[in-house]
Amino acid sequence: MTEPFITDVAVAVPRLAVIITCWNYAEYVSLAIRSVLDQRCNDCELIVVDDGSTDTSWSVIQKHDVRAYRIENSGQRAACLYGLSKTRAPFVLFLDADDELQPGSLAIILEKLDDRVAKLQFPLVRIDRNGAVIGQPVPKLAAFRDRHVLASRVLKTGTYASPPTSGNVFRRDACRFLNEADYDNAVDGVILFVVPFLGDVVSLSEALGRYRVHDRNDSGLGRPLDAKLLRRELTRFMARMDHLRRILEPMAQAENLARAEDTHFYLERSFYLAVAEGRSVPIGNLVRLLLRVWENDGSIKTRAALVAFLVLTAILPVRRAQQGLSYRLNTNQRSMTGLIRSLL
Repeated sequence: MTEPFITDVAVAVPRLAVIITCWNYAEYVSLAIRSVLDQRCNDCELIVVDDGSTDTSWSVIQKHDVRAYRIENSGQRAACLYGLSKTRAPFVLFLDADDELQPGSLAIILEKLDDRVAKLQFPLVRIDRNGAVIGQPVPKLAAFRDRHVLASRVLKTGTYASPPTSGNVFRRDACRFLNEADYDNAVDGVILFVVPFLGDVVSLSEALGRYRVHDRNDSGLGRPLDAKLLRRELTRFMARMDHLRRILEPMAQAENLARAEDTHFYLERSFYLAVAEGRSVPIGNLVRLLLRVWENDGSIKTRAALVAFLVLTAILPVRRAQQGLSYRLNTNQRSMTGLIRSLL
């Protein structure tokens, strides 16, 4: 492990750390760094970790006046934990090297943080590899501050609406659970869902970042329907729910957490996987999924449309069902007309 490029200035402890981890994103990492530096935020410290890149990422990073470290390739979670060990701030934002923060976002974030906040979240504008906007911000979030409603939702479903990695700010103590998450290479796993049990979650409706959609997104966004990725999502979800149950035991909440196999997420992803693999969906599993959809929050119109889509997908020939599902999971602009065309 080498640390040949470090500039450290003695200053008061900043309130927010932005940690950029990079693996072979030479074409994007400079944009991510500049999106932070250009805001000239004195209450923010920036750390860049090169996760053993084999392209020119490290030389690009060294062109900027930042605290930068190069480590052996270890994966996102390990690189983020390494970066965290080099910071002092009580709050941290893990910014993907292919994403960017919007101008002025740091000031808005800092104004909303206090000791009772366990997480702050905000939508991200979707952009293509060249930086052009390609769709509405994701996810669509309401502005609120809450912990009890979200905690109840996690206990019931194992999840709630949350942005990709770059749209989340965590209180430092929440990040300790990443040390135990050796089943997951990603950083935006269990800590997303434990935070309502640690403090308030502040949700902003304004998009404060830019999420780049391209052919190398680890999440699979921007790629065709992929059975391998869906299977990975299911495996991670099961492991995360088991981890979450262990975390909640000292809080006397573990027995209230739903079985992973009974949740909307598990049933929906299992449905998607069956379609992707060309298998028929067991009628019992479909019925359970439809019931979970109807129990969800949201308008009757939205829930009815999703029920109709799932039923139609289940009965259509495999090729058409796969086309419709690929369209629905696409991160670009969608419409009901386009969905019908993809199915029929």
